[in-house]
Amino acid sequence: MTRLPAAGPLPRPRDPEEGRETLRAEAIPAADVQRVRLRALEFTSLCPKTGQPDFGRVTIDYEPRDRCLESKALKFYLWSFRDEGEFCETLAARIADDVVYAVAPRRVRVEVEQNVRGGIEIVATAERGEAAAD
Repeated sequence: MTRLPAAGPLPRPRDPEEGRETLRAEAIPAADVQRVRLRALEFTSLCPKTGQPDFGRVTIDYEPRDRCLESKALKFYLWSFRDEGEFCETLAARIADDVVYAVAPRRVRVEVEQNVRGGIEIVATAERGEAAAD
């Protein structure tokens, strides 16, 4: 697990597991809020078939319990996928599971949108928690 510096550039994450542990370690106490939405508009991963970069967006929408995601730790975590070959659908599920691991929200919804390639845009959604079964 990496403790992030208080100032200056972020170190490069070794892999998504390090990012996941850092996301958990850097979580902050939840304020009196009912819902938090975080959007990463410049998300990059690799196509597991071709190794070419996939660009897109990630939206994390959650209802906190005791802890919230810290934005710098989320940047570090998402950066850890830059060299990972994963399908859009797998990314949505993995990120949702990692948010549950990091802050145990009441509910989380993760949407991964991959930019158009070959005329096809992919949007994958994963939900976890109390409201996910509704």
